Amino acid sequence: MKSIYLIILFIVINTAICCGQIAHQKFRYIVDCKQLSLINLKTNLSQYDFSKLFTQTDNSEVYGFIGKNYNRLRIKIITITKDTLNSNIYNVYGKSMVNDNINIFHGYIKISKILKLRVIKHGCENDSLYQGYRGEFSIIGSYYFPENIEQNHTGIFKGSFRSDYFIDKHNHIQYDHIEDCSDGYTNNQFIGQWISNKTKIAKKCNWGDYRVPESGDLDIGAGEFSPNDKYLKFGWQSTRDVMVQSNTNLKKSKQIEEKKWWNKFQ
Repeated sequence: MKSIYLIILFIVINTAICCGQIAHQKFRYIVDCKQLSLINLKTNLSQYDFSKLFTQTDNSEVYGFIGKNYNRLRIKIITITKDTLNSNIYNVYGKSMVNDNINIFHGYIKISKILKLRVIKHGCENDSLYQGYRGEFSIIGSYYFPENIEQNHTGIFKGSFRSDYFIDKHNHIQYDHIEDCSDGYTNNQFIGQWISNKTKIAKKCNWGDYRVPESGDLDIGAGEFSPNDKYLKFGWQSTRDVMVQSNTNLKKSKQIEEKKWWNKFQ
Protein backbone atom coordinates (compact mmCIF):
# COMPACT_ATOMS: atom_id res chain seq x y z
CA MET A 1 0.00 0.00 0.00
CA LYS A 2 2.84 2.35 0.87
CA SER A 3 4.53 1.75 -2.50
CA ILE A 4 1.28 2.48 -4.35
CA TYR A 5 0.89 5.72 -2.39
CA LEU A 6 4.44 6.76 -3.29
CA ILE A 7 3.84 6.06 -6.97
CA ILE A 8 0.65 8.14 -6.99
CA LEU A 9 2.43 10.95 -5.11
CA PHE A 10 5.29 10.86 -7.62
CA ILE A 11 2.87 11.17 -10.55
CA VAL A 12 0.96 14.06 -8.93
CA ILE A 13 4.15 15.96 -8.10
CA ASN A 14 5.64 15.50 -11.56
CA THR A 15 2.38 16.52 -13.23
CA ALA A 16 2.35 19.67 -11.13
CA ILE A 17 5.97 20.37 -12.02
CA CYS A 18 5.34 19.77 -15.73
CA CYS A 19 2.23 21.97 -15.82
CA GLY A 20 3.88 24.58 -13.65
CA GLN A 21 6.84 24.88 -15.98
CA ILE A 22 4.62 25.07 -19.03
CA ALA A 23 2.35 27.66 -17.41
CA HIS A 24 5.46 29.68 -16.58
CA GLN A 25 6.27 29.59 -20.28
CA LYS A 26 2.77 30.96 -21.02
CA PHE A 27 1.75 27.70 -22.66
CA ARG A 28 -1.30 26.82 -20.61
CA TYR A 29 -3.51 27.65 -23.61
CA ILE A 30 -1.94 25.20 -26.03
CA VAL A 31 -0.41 22.49 -23.84
CA ASP A 32 -2.70 20.16 -21.90
CA CYS A 33 -0.52 18.17 -19.52
CA LYS A 34 -3.23 15.52 -19.23
CA GLN A 35 -2.59 14.65 -22.88
CA LEU A 36 1.20 14.60 -22.62
CA SER A 37 3.57 12.14 -21.00
CA LEU A 38 5.80 13.39 -18.18
CA ILE A 39 8.98 11.96 -19.67
CA ASN A 40 11.19 14.36 -21.60
CA LEU A 41 12.34 12.44 -24.70
CA LYS A 42 14.64 15.19 -25.99
CA THR A 43 17.79 13.10 -25.50
CA ASN A 44 16.30 10.04 -27.19
CA LEU A 45 14.89 11.91 -30.19
CA SER A 46 17.54 14.57 -30.81
CA GLN A 47 18.99 12.55 -33.70
CA TYR A 48 15.98 13.49 -35.85
CA ASP A 49 16.00 16.63 -37.98
CA PHE A 50 12.83 18.62 -37.27
CA SER A 51 13.53 21.52 -39.63
CA LYS A 52 10.93 20.60 -42.26
CA LEU A 53 8.10 20.86 -39.72
CA PHE A 54 8.32 24.66 -39.80
CA THR A 55 8.07 25.15 -43.57
CA GLN A 56 5.20 22.79 -44.46
CA THR A 57 2.19 25.10 -44.27
CA ASP A 58 1.24 27.52 -47.03
CA ASN A 59 1.92 31.02 -45.74
CA SER A 60 -1.63 32.13 -46.54
CA GLU A 61 -2.73 29.87 -43.67
CA VAL A 62 -0.17 31.05 -41.15
CA TYR A 63 -2.00 33.65 -39.07
CA GLY A 64 -0.44 36.04 -36.59
CA PHE A 65 -1.03 39.30 -34.76
CA ILE A 66 0.97 42.00 -33.00
CA GLY A 67 -0.13 44.58 -30.45
CA LYS A 68 -3.37 45.38 -28.63
CA ASN A 69 -5.29 45.99 -31.88
CA TYR A 70 -4.34 42.56 -33.20
CA ASN A 71 -2.62 44.00 -36.28
CA ARG A 72 -2.08 41.31 -38.90
CA LEU A 73 1.41 39.88 -38.66
CA ARG A 74 2.80 37.69 -41.39
CA ILE A 75 5.77 35.47 -40.61
CA LYS A 76 7.67 33.39 -43.12
CA ILE A 77 10.43 30.99 -42.08
CA ILE A 78 12.39 30.73 -45.32
CA THR A 79 15.20 28.44 -44.22
CA ILE A 80 15.80 26.51 -41.01
CA THR A 81 18.75 24.22 -40.39
CA LYS A 82 19.82 22.03 -37.52
CA ASP A 83 22.93 23.37 -35.78
CA THR A 84 26.00 21.21 -36.34
CA LEU A 85 27.28 21.66 -32.78
CA ASN A 86 24.04 21.58 -30.75
CA SER A 87 21.30 19.19 -31.84
CA ASN A 88 18.67 21.15 -29.89
CA ILE A 89 19.32 24.42 -31.74
CA TYR A 90 17.90 25.25 -35.18
CA ASN A 91 19.16 28.30 -37.05
CA VAL A 92 16.41 30.31 -38.72
CA TYR A 93 16.27 32.85 -41.53
CA GLY A 94 12.97 34.47 -42.35
CA LYS A 95 10.93 37.62 -42.89
CA SER A 96 8.12 39.44 -41.15
CA MET A 97 5.52 41.81 -42.52
CA VAL A 98 3.18 44.23 -40.76
CA ASN A 99 1.16 46.45 -43.07
CA ASP A 100 3.65 47.06 -45.92
CA ASN A 101 6.77 46.96 -43.76
CA ILE A 102 8.91 43.89 -44.48
CA ASN A 103 11.92 43.00 -42.36
CA ILE A 104 14.53 40.25 -42.38
CA PHE A 105 15.33 38.26 -39.26
CA HIS A 106 18.05 35.76 -38.38
CA GLY A 107 17.71 33.77 -35.19
CA TYR A 108 17.15 30.37 -33.69
CA ILE A 109 14.72 28.06 -31.98
CA LYS A 110 15.83 25.96 -29.03
CA ILE A 111 14.19 22.67 -28.07
CA SER A 112 13.71 22.20 -24.33
CA LYS A 113 11.25 19.28 -24.25
CA ILE A 114 9.90 16.55 -26.49
CA LEU A 115 6.83 14.94 -24.95
CA LYS A 116 4.74 12.10 -26.31
CA LEU A 117 0.97 12.43 -26.59
CA ARG A 118 -0.87 9.95 -24.42
CA VAL A 119 -3.96 9.72 -26.66
CA ILE A 120 -3.60 7.75 -29.89
CA LYS A 121 -5.30 9.46 -32.83
CA HIS A 122 -6.43 7.71 -35.99
CA GLY A 123 -6.86 10.59 -38.40
CA CYS A 124 -9.85 12.00 -40.20
CA GLU A 125 -9.47 9.76 -43.21
CA ASN A 126 -8.17 6.26 -43.86
CA ASP A 127 -4.79 7.46 -45.07
CA SER A 128 -2.04 4.88 -45.39
CA LEU A 129 0.46 7.49 -44.17
CA TYR A 130 -0.89 7.10 -40.63
CA GLN A 131 -1.10 3.31 -40.61
CA GLY A 132 1.47 1.81 -38.29
CA TYR A 133 2.80 5.17 -37.12
CA ARG A 134 4.87 5.12 -33.93
CA GLY A 135 3.22 7.89 -31.97
CA GLU A 136 2.64 11.63 -31.89
CA PHE A 137 4.97 14.04 -30.15
CA SER A 138 5.14 17.69 -29.14
CA ILE A 139 8.31 19.76 -29.35
CA ILE A 140 8.32 22.55 -26.78
CA GLY A 141 10.97 25.24 -26.65
CA SER A 142 11.90 28.88 -27.12
CA TYR A 143 12.59 31.13 -30.09
CA TYR A 144 14.65 34.28 -30.62
CA PHE A 145 14.29 36.13 -33.95
CA PRO A 146 16.09 39.52 -34.05
CA GLU A 147 15.27 41.63 -37.10
CA ASN A 148 17.91 43.50 -39.10
CA ILE A 149 18.45 46.77 -37.20
CA GLU A 150 19.33 48.61 -40.42
CA GLN A 151 15.73 48.28 -41.63
CA ASN A 152 12.62 50.22 -40.60
CA HIS A 153 10.55 49.55 -37.47
CA THR A 154 12.64 46.60 -36.34
CA GLY A 155 12.64 44.62 -33.14
CA ILE A 156 13.11 41.18 -31.63
CA PHE A 157 10.60 38.33 -31.66
CA LYS A 158 11.05 36.13 -28.59
CA GLY A 159 8.97 33.62 -26.68
CA SER A 160 7.96 29.97 -26.61
CA PHE A 161 6.69 27.56 -29.24
CA ARG A 162 5.08 24.17 -29.67
CA SER A 163 5.27 22.02 -32.80
CA ASP A 164 3.55 18.64 -33.23
CA TYR A 165 4.78 15.75 -35.33
CA PHE A 166 4.52 11.99 -35.64
CA ILE A 167 6.96 9.23 -36.52
CA ASP A 168 5.66 7.11 -39.38
CA LYS A 169 6.08 3.36 -39.84
CA HIS A 170 9.31 3.99 -41.77
CA ASN A 171 10.75 5.90 -38.79
CA HIS A 172 10.49 9.25 -40.60
CA ILE A 173 9.41 12.55 -39.08
CA GLN A 174 6.10 13.88 -40.43
CA TYR A 175 4.26 17.15 -39.78
CA ASP A 176 1.29 16.21 -37.59
CA HIS A 177 -1.86 16.84 -39.65
CA ILE A 178 -3.56 13.64 -38.50
CA GLU A 179 -6.48 15.63 -37.08
CA ASP A 180 -6.45 18.50 -39.57
CA CYS A 181 -10.17 18.15 -40.33
CA SER A 182 -11.11 18.63 -36.68
CA ASP A 183 -12.44 21.93 -35.32
CA GLY A 184 -9.71 24.07 -33.85
CA TYR A 185 -6.85 22.18 -35.50
CA THR A 186 -3.54 24.04 -35.35
CA ASN A 187 0.20 23.44 -35.30
CA ASN A 188 3.46 25.38 -34.95
CA GLN A 189 2.14 27.70 -32.26
CA PHE A 190 4.35 30.63 -31.24
CA ILE A 191 3.56 32.72 -28.16
CA GLY A 192 5.62 35.70 -27.10
CA GLN A 193 6.35 39.33 -27.76
CA TRP A 194 8.03 41.72 -30.14
CA ILE A 195 10.37 44.26 -28.52
CA SER A 196 11.12 47.44 -30.47
CA ASN A 197 14.81 48.14 -31.02
CA LYS A 198 14.14 51.89 -30.88
CA THR A 199 11.67 52.34 -28.02
CA LYS A 200 12.20 49.03 -26.16
CA ILE A 201 8.41 48.77 -25.89
CA ALA A 202 7.17 45.17 -25.89
CA LYS A 203 4.04 44.13 -27.78
CA LYS A 204 2.17 40.85 -27.50
CA CYS A 205 2.85 38.87 -30.64
CA ASN A 206 1.61 35.35 -31.47
CA TRP A 207 1.21 33.25 -34.59
CA GLY A 208 0.47 29.71 -35.71
CA ASP A 209 -0.60 27.41 -38.53
CA TYR A 210 -4.37 27.63 -39.18
CA ARG A 211 -5.19 29.22 -35.77
CA VAL A 212 -3.50 31.80 -33.52
CA PRO A 213 -2.79 30.86 -29.90
CA GLU A 214 -4.03 33.21 -27.16
CA SER A 215 -5.75 35.48 -29.68
CA GLY A 216 -8.41 36.89 -27.39
CA ASP A 217 -11.49 37.99 -29.31
CA LEU A 218 -9.64 38.23 -32.62
CA ASP A 219 -10.63 34.73 -33.70
CA ILE A 220 -14.40 34.21 -33.61
CA GLY A 221 -14.40 31.11 -35.81
CA ALA A 222 -15.81 27.80 -34.65
CA GLY A 223 -14.33 25.21 -37.00
CA GLU A 224 -11.60 27.40 -38.47
CA PHE A 225 -9.96 30.80 -38.06
CA SER A 226 -12.24 33.79 -38.67
CA PRO A 227 -11.27 37.38 -37.77
CA ASN A 228 -13.60 39.55 -35.69
CA ASP A 229 -15.28 42.39 -37.62
CA LYS A 230 -13.84 45.05 -35.34
CA TYR A 231 -10.29 44.11 -36.32
CA LEU A 232 -10.76 43.87 -40.11
CA LYS A 233 -9.25 47.34 -40.65
CA PHE A 234 -6.01 46.16 -39.03
CA GLY A 235 -5.02 43.93 -41.96
CA TRP A 236 -7.68 41.21 -41.80
CA GLN A 237 -10.13 42.34 -44.49
CA SER A 238 -8.59 40.24 -47.27
CA THR A 239 -8.69 37.17 -45.01
CA ARG A 240 -12.40 37.69 -44.41
CA ASP A 241 -13.12 38.28 -48.11
CA VAL A 242 -11.50 34.99 -49.09
CA MET A 243 -13.29 33.09 -46.35
CA VAL A 244 -16.75 34.36 -47.27
CA GLN A 245 -15.97 34.34 -51.01
CA SER A 246 -16.84 38.04 -51.39
CA ASN A 247 -17.85 38.69 -55.01
CA THR A 248 -16.76 42.32 -54.82
CA ASN A 249 -13.22 41.95 -53.48
CA LEU A 250 -12.48 38.25 -53.91
CA LYS A 251 -9.97 38.50 -56.76
CA LYS A 252 -7.93 41.26 -55.14
CA SER A 253 -8.10 39.65 -51.71
CA LYS A 254 -6.92 36.30 -53.07
CA GLN A 255 -3.92 38.02 -54.60
CA ILE A 256 -3.11 39.62 -51.25
CA GLU A 257 -3.45 36.39 -49.30
CA GLU A 258 -1.55 34.24 -51.78
CA LYS A 259 1.19 36.75 -52.58
CA LYS A 260 4.74 35.58 -51.95
CA TRP A 261 5.53 38.83 -50.19
CA TRP A 262 8.85 37.55 -48.79
CA ASN A 263 10.30 37.54 -52.32
CA LYS A 264 9.94 41.32 -52.58
CA PHE A 265 13.58 41.92 -51.77
CA GLN A 266 16.57 40.05 -50.40
